[in-house]
Amino acid sequence: MGIKIHGNPMSTATMRVVACLIEKDLDFEFVFVDMATDEHKKHPFLSLNPFGQVPAFADGDLKLFESRAITQYIAHVYASNGYQLILQDPKKMPIMSVWMEVEGQKFEPLASKLTWELGIKPMIGMRTDDAIVKESEEQLSKVLDIYETRLAESKYLGGDSFTLVDLHHMPNIYYLMGTKVKALFDLRPRVSAWCADILARPAWVKCLEKLQN
Repeated sequence: MGIKIHGNPMSTATMRVVACLIEKDLDFEFVFVDMATDEHKKHPFLSLNPFGQVPAFADGDLKLFESRAITQYIAHVYASNGYQLILQDPKKMPIMSVWMEVEGQKFEPLASKLTWELGIKPMIGMRTDDAIVKESEEQLSKVLDIYETRLAESKYLGGDSFTLVDLHHMPNIYYLMGTKVKALFDLRPRVSAWCADILARPAWVKCLEKLQN
């Protein structure tokens, strides 16, 4: 049956999973979900994700949703494939886990608001909420200050090698690099260099090519 991902090319969560699959050099089938017609809010998609959000993932009989759970499954089950995205060292693994939590709880809520307001809304003809942008920018600046300090200690957020921590950031950073929020990243040299590094990865370039075709 193989691996199948049901998603939408504009979705950051979908991009996160596709990038992970490509990093692991895995074959998969991409099934387009038309969010413009609310396909993700109807059956049969709701049988794959009852919360009505993309992506949904299947590997044979196993069905998953929530992009970070999916990437962790891929990274662990297919650890010997492609690029190693997790740290096996028992003393390094918890540090990676800490920064995965930071991405999900500190970075994502702010970056996703900014991605929606400045990256997605203009593409679909909606008006940007300037108040949300201003507040989110202020809060994201504080997070990026902490990232700048962390990146003085290690090349990547999770350690000295690229891991799921960095991969999970990539979709939102990709969108934000095309907005005025890029200036927040550029003001911090280590953060800026880290962004350039991860967005230049061949797997990310292939991810964008696949989703844009």
